Amino acid sequence: MATEVFAVLAEPARRRVLDLLLEAPRPVAELAGALGLSQPGTSKHLRVLREAGLVRVRPEGQQRFYELRADPLTEVDTWLRPYRKFWAGRLDALERYLDEGHVSEGHVSDGRPGAGGPDTGED
Repeated sequence: MATEVFAVLAEPARRRVLDLLLEAPRPVAELAGALGLSQPGTSKHLRVLREAGLVRVRPEGQQRFYELRADPLTEVDTWLRPYRKFWAGRLDALERYLDEGHVSEGHVSDGRPGAGGPDTGED
């Protein structure tokens, strides 16, 4: 259920695990190193992700590789679909704003003369 997946994904370290597994399957030691967590701490996050169906474990010799299972994320995506209209229009407006040249040298102008440029201290 999407509610359970949302609860699991509320933890930033678990989202980071999924980001790492999106790149490639990894053993727990590699995940722990990338996360800067202890191996037992990483294993706890992996257990929660596995119970939610977001990862699966694949034994390979002496190691256990963890892989991403995206199926539960499809449920979340389906739930979010009707809400996309709220941010899609804003992204389109931002694209138009940027295309109109309101950004120069890393500064954003609000359309007023002298606004958005570097602060020179002159008034």
